[in-house]
Amino acid sequence: MQKYSRIFPSVPVSFTGQSLISHAGVSVLTGFMDALGFGRLCEDRLGQFVPSGAKHRPGRLVGSLAAMLAAGGEHASDLDILRSSPGAFGQLPSNATVSRFFERTVANPELFGYGFETLTRELRTRAWNAAGNRNPALTATALDPLIIDIDATLVTSHSDKENVAGTYKGGYGFAPFIASCDYGTGHGSGEILAAVLRPGNAGANSAEDHIRVFHTAAAQLPESFYDGAGSLVGEKVLVRTDSAGASRKFLWHLHSLGVQFSTSYTLPFGKAHMVDWISDKQYWQPALDQTGNDRTDAWVINATDVIPLTDYPPGTKLFLRAEPLHPGAQPTLLDADGHRITAFLTNSPRWHGPFLDARHRARGRCENRIKTLKNTGLGKLPFFDFAANQAWANIAALAFNLVSWIQLTALPDGHHATAWDIKRWRYRLFSTAGKIITRARRTQLLLPESAPEKDLLKLLLANTGRLRPLLSSG
Repeated sequence: MQKYSRIFPSVPVSFTGQSLISHAGVSVLTGFMDALGFGRLCEDRLGQFVPSGAKHRPGRLVGSLAAMLAAGGEHASDLDILRSSPGAFGQLPSNATVSRFFERTVANPELFGYGFETLTRELRTRAWNAAGNRNPALTATALDPLIIDIDATLVTSHSDKENVAGTYKGGYGFAPFIASCDYGTGHGSGEILAAVLRPGNAGANSAEDHIRVFHTAAAQLPESFYDGAGSLVGEKVLVRTDSAGASRKFLWHLHSLGVQFSTSYTLPFGKAHMVDWISDKQYWQPALDQTGNDRTDAWVINATDVIPLTDYPPGTKLFLRAEPLHPGAQPTLLDADGHRITAFLTNSPRWHGPFLDARHRARGRCENRIKTLKNTGLGKLPFFDFAANQAWANIAALAFNLVSWIQLTALPDGHHATAWDIKRWRYRLFSTAGKIITRARRTQLLLPESAPEKDLLKLLLANTGRLRPLLSSG
């Protein structure tokens, strides 16, 4: 007789009225928001979007939505998960209250946008100041500027919404422009400076859109990036884009502000013959990988004197990169001697081609930030009104940034969690269960001793507590 054995234990299930919390780990995030002085700042910047006698103030509304999106929610109704645990997260607004809040943003989108931008700028300033010697503003110089990545993406809409349109990929939705900040490896994934919604048929190479997104992003930088007259200190900033940002109008605009740029460049077909000498590596330098080591199968050269540039800002240099075609890659007319030739433009004061090439290729990290932003709310825009969806995109960016600021301020150098993706934060930390108890007339949140990330939870809670006086000051 064969006995059937279960794969998993079969345990009877029943429901209880005890204060059990499925996402107790999110309390790390809500505690960090309180340490930032989030509630007071929201009241100051967004108080006009909530009736004066309303129970739920803007800090509670925006903060709960940001925490929900960071924890994995996708719709305003997903607040139910946090709403079911008032002992840990307080009395959260109902879906109807959230809906009315977004209706008010539609009535005055410019005022909401300005208020939200000043809110996040102040939060960023406080978080960066609390980062100590890892403060991105302190390390930004002309030779090592703060990098702002600008890139467009597509968001599909499965129903009719205001300003949706067909996309170049045959879909239907929006084409938001994302400006993100990359402050290097080891300090977290970077953060979102601006997420500007556009109709799905908006062009990716629009110079006007690039300029608008850049100024929206630059306005998010702390005061240390501006001089006494309020002008941006351009040499401390580098804008990095794909070839869509190589338009002369955009690059001349950056040049007029003194801003550095590094942008991919598509070689004109008529100049293809100028790279036929690729097989002669006499004047080429070995390319560098992201750890700074030489590569044996890729080379870089300054080709400014060989392939002249016309009508570009003075000081613009053209660099070529050559590497063997990857397996399965389709050859193009510009490939020479079995090598793929790519190019980028830069006005950087540094001249070491391999370093500039490695820095430009690190632009690929912005794709991860865009993917993460879509996973924290941008991927599903829930409203019909364009202004409401823009407000939702702003809150999604805030949810992204809160996790980035925790990585920057509450984790030590080299900690393994500084490299975690948002999905890992959710599965390993935010989904940790807990229980609310009352002991000695004080409410406490109990977390399991066996939690895999118990040490990380203790570290974050302790460091956030120490940072509280510094973060909420000002």
